[in-house]
Amino acid sequence: MGEELIIAYVLLIVSVGEEDEVSHAIKNLEGVKEVFNTYGSWDMIIRVEVNDIKDLDKVVTSIRKVSGVEYTETLICTKK
Repeated sequence: MGEELIIAYVLLIVSVGEEDEVSHAIKNLEGVKEVFNTYGSWDMIIRVEVNDIKDLDKVVTSIRKVSGVEYTETLICTKK
């Protein structure tokens, strides 16, 4: 049985007016598959696909370091 891919969604709150800059910086990070700008409680949803938790930690840490990112929450998904 092969290793299963980890899929996670990172929810972001971004500084007002910095959505485009943050989106551009994040979409180029390794492991990031999609970036969605949203309206509501969260400003952005990032879809991440990685091979293990260590890789997920690296991606989330990189996202948190992007200027303009104020808060993140990470949701790890499983397939049934």
